[in-house]
Amino acid sequence: MSDGKTITGDDVARMAALSHLIVNNEERQLFTRQFQDILGYMDVLAEVDTTGVEPLYSPTLHKPQCREDSAARLRTRDEILANAPEQDGACFIVPRIVQAAKP
Repeated sequence: MSDGKTITGDDVARMAALSHLIVNNEERQLFTRQFQDILGYMDVLAEVDTTGVEPLYSPTLHKPQCREDSAARLRTRDEILANAPEQDGACFIVPRIVQAAKP
């Protein structure tokens, strides 16, 4: 994966600058070692023989959650409107956010 490339302290400083992060020399050295370890692990993973293994989107098996698609009234209009800051007994009252265009 890393193809022999190494991460340098300058690379870490550039990534930090692009991320708008401030890192001191000690952090730069730590992050350089950590990035090198990650790339080393990617090299180990690249050597694993995966022929005949189908790609997975998740390591656990998922059964499709099928249910009847049907409308249901779980709450009454009065229950729903009880939570509204403003209402007129039948609908929510909301502030106007779009104004008509002026000619």
